[in-house]
Amino acid sequence: MRTLRPLSGVGVVMRLVHCSTMKAILISRLGGPEVLQAAEVPDPIPAAGQVLVRVKAGGINFADIMTAQGGYPGAPRPPIVAGREFSGVREDNGQHVMGYAQWAAFAEHIATGTNLLWPVPEGWSAEEGAAFPVNYFTAYLAYWKADLLEKSASVGRQRVLIHAVAGGVGTAAVQIGKLLRLEMYGTSSTDIYGSATGRDAQLDTRALYAKGGSVHGLWLTYLSAKRDLMDQAWKQLSAWTSQGHLRPVIGNVLPMERAAEAYRLLLERKNFGKVVLQIA
Repeated sequence: MRTLRPLSGVGVVMRLVHCSTMKAILISRLGGPEVLQAAEVPDPIPAAGQVLVRVKAGGINFADIMTAQGGYPGAPRPPIVAGREFSGVREDNGQHVMGYAQWAAFAEHIATGTNLLWPVPEGWSAEEGAAFPVNYFTAYLAYWKADLLEKSASVGRQRVLIHAVAGGVGTAAVQIGKLLRLEMYGTSSTDIYGSATGRDAQLDTRALYAKGGSVHGLWLTYLSAKRDLMDQAWKQLSAWTSQGHLRPVIGNVLPMERAAEAYRLLLERKNFGKVVLQIA
């Protein structure tokens, strides 16, 4: 901080304000894990309706890889702070929370709205909190979209196929599927299925006719803006969690400086459960 001399005839003293910085994982340019770098960036300033969270851990999702590659819809161009899932402590009241954002989660602080913040269940670690939002809301809403939340109890045992069953969403889907009394089958350790392949979808719709089948898309980015739906999902998920039925499976915990290595675990399909970064 330094003081400037007043200009002639002006009795005003001006001060230069120091801008504080924080550690973050920055996507410096589009590409693979190699574009991630630990960097110093300005601390976020909460806008109206936002709170500041001191981040302790961040969960990695395939959407983070797509963002770095430039394939995630709506993501800003680099440079951008990576990460969409986190847990930490609210600076205004000290509450341990877990949250969902579109980006900027892999940093020592994040400014975020309270509508996508939830309390970390009692007895859970920061890493477990960071492994919950994307995986469990995605799995729950997938069952909701398939009309299986109520149907499984009313029409008998239903069968589901879970791709990438050993991953973060897959393990969450298995836990929820057990509660819904579903008959589950899974695939794992094979070529990545669907959007994760980076290839255009190829579907012969005639294959759906005989069984009256249908295809549904699910995008958490879109659904997370529906407050009533997210509140309904959290009401059920938090009830199951408090009863001890749900708990994230974590396969790897790495320091934030090894973010590129963590991304590669997902790309090379070497993870079992969630891959989490320690931020602080």
